[in-house]
Formats: sequence, structure tokens, C-alpha cells
Amino acid sequence: MRTIHLSRRTVAAGIPGLVLAACSDIIGPPPAPKLYILRPALPPPGGPKVPWALAVAMPSATAGLDSSRIAITRPPNGMDYYADAAWPDRATALVQTALVDAFEATGRIAAVSRETDAVHADYVLIADLQDFEARYDQPEGSPTAVVRLDVRLVNTAGRNIMGHVLVTREVQATANSVPAAVEALDSALSGVLAETVQWTLAAAPALKS
Repeated sequence: MRTIHLSRRTVAAGIPGLVLAACSDIIGPPPAPKLYILRPALPPPGGPKVPWALAVAMPSATAGLDSSRIAITRPPNGMDYYADAAWPDRATALVQTALVDAFEATGRIAAVSRETDAVHADYVLIADLQDFEARYDQPEGSPTAVVRLDVRLVNTAGRNIMGHVLVTREVQATANSVPAAVEALDSALSGVLAETVQWTLAAAPALKS
């Protein structure tokens, strides 16, 4: 049997790595971020029904904005995220779900679905989520929730754009905190949903029988 001799220097060099590995096991993974749920107000039911079906496409957004992290911006062009806080899904998926829920809540459209559901639709609502963040104009001040949605209504038969609108809402948060910022984003999104639904119902012409 061959005997292997290790020098003191070799043994000492391996000790820091063992210590770091042991510390890593003790510390463990970082704690999961706290999840915040959006519950925007939905448009009230009522009004004349329309004879067409609508599909809502997944909104587009920049990579920095299309995240499950809650975005914040600081002047002039700084973008960051709240630490230890997140949405349960990507921002674009949350907005798409909110749009579908808002149109369904009116009870005025024959059928509303996501575009990926492959259900027949006469119109597709295509949106670009340009802003969905808490904006800090002052480092220690309360932020302003900004939601901006660039919306186009497309006829599925000819892929013609029936109309276009830019919907924006800004709501001042009541405090410099994540819960206050989420509440303000909820309010801003509620306003964007209401205007988008109202505009869409007016922009889509009645279909010929």
C-alpha cells in the first residue's frame, strides 16, 4: 500500500474552503420574498351588450419591467426593484389577467378570452405595458405609482387596426413603503382598466350579421 504524505501547507490551504462550505450549509438559501397581490377595482356590470367576441393578447414590455419583481424608478433614468418583495407572476401576465377580468365584469361582451386560448374572437386587444412602477421623485419621499398602457384594437378578419389609445394613470402613495406603493399601483391599474374597457367598447364597430 502506498502512503500519501500531505504537507502542512496543503492541509492549511484546504481549510478555508471547508469552512466556507460549512458556513454555506448553515446559512442556507436566502428567504423567499413577500408576495403582494393586486386587486384592482373592476368596472361595474351594465350597459348594452355587443355581439362580438374579444381576445386579450399578452402585453409586451421591456425586460426590466416584465418581471415578478416590483419595479421602482428614480430620476433621471434609474431603475431598481424593492428588496424582499415580489408579485406572484410577471407584470405582463398580471395585467393581462386584470384586463380579461375587467371585460368579463361588464357582462357586455359575448365572450372574452386570452389570445392563447385559441377561442374564436372577432377582435384582439394588443397592448404595450410602458410603465408599471413606483416612481421616486424624492429619495425619501413617498413614490408615485405609474401605469401606462398603449392599446390597439385589431380586427381578426383583416388584421386591421380599428383604433389606438394611450392610457395613463398616476397615483401618489400615502407613505414610503412597499404596501403603500402596491395600494397606489392597485388604484392606478383600476383607472387604466376602466378607461381601456370603455374605449374598447366604443372603438369596436358593430359587426354585420
